[in-house]
Amino acid sequence: MTAPASAPALRIFAGTTEGRLLCEWASGAGIPARAYAATEYGGELLGELPGIEVHAGRLDEADMERELSGARIVVDATHPFATLASGNIRAASLAVGARCLRLARPAEALPKGVVSVASIACAARFLSENPGRALLTTGSKELAPYTRVADFAERFFVRVLPLPGAITKCIDAGFSPSHVIGMQGPFTRELNEAMLRQVGAQWLVTKDSGTVGGTAEKLAAARDVGARCIVVARPAEGGGVLSLREVEDALLREFAR
Repeated sequence: MTAPASAPALRIFAGTTEGRLLCEWASGAGIPARAYAATEYGGELLGELPGIEVHAGRLDEADMERELSGARIVVDATHPFATLASGNIRAASLAVGARCLRLARPAEALPKGVVSVASIACAARFLSENPGRALLTTGSKELAPYTRVADFAERFFVRVLPLPGAITKCIDAGFSPSHVIGMQGPFTRELNEAMLRQVGAQWLVTKDSGTVGGTAEKLAAARDVGARCIVVARPAEGGGVLSLREVEDALLREFAR
């Protein structure tokens, strides 16, 4: 797999809302780019934008280095929790001599009463020590820690993307279909509240994905129904993290004529 010889000098890993917004901005600004989405579904969300090529599908380390050949700037706009992908993007950018910009959504202070934990494994341990049903909204990739909790199949309900692979992972992990909710967000406060009431949840588990990730709506809904929230903290990113506006300004300086 190799990027076309004529591939634009700007590459964007656009697995988030910020990534999609950056692609729309680049298209409007007349800056050609090649955008990457990990799945066909993600590629469809990017849509068709003038000047923006879309590659849908996961890249391993070797593929990524070949794919980024010829790039001048690479923007990593992957999810705050996609640490492995971010590491691979930085390494591949360095290998091809491209400048890598990390676009990340701003973090927000969590309200009082929220249980903040360092990982999904920590969230599962907390639930094992505290009774009550829980609505899990942390995705389908890390279900194993939850399955180690006694009576998990009865206590926990999982909300994931309505994709065959995601649903299969839940079923294979031991969740019954009646405890799997396949839906695509964004979710309003009212819809989150209705789901919490429907499953009788005393707990809602989510990642700290910020405003764009719907964290505020989840926290408000939990408060409305008297449930408590367990929030998995973001991995530390270190320095060099840029906002959407800062990345746009950097690209204008680099590519504007």
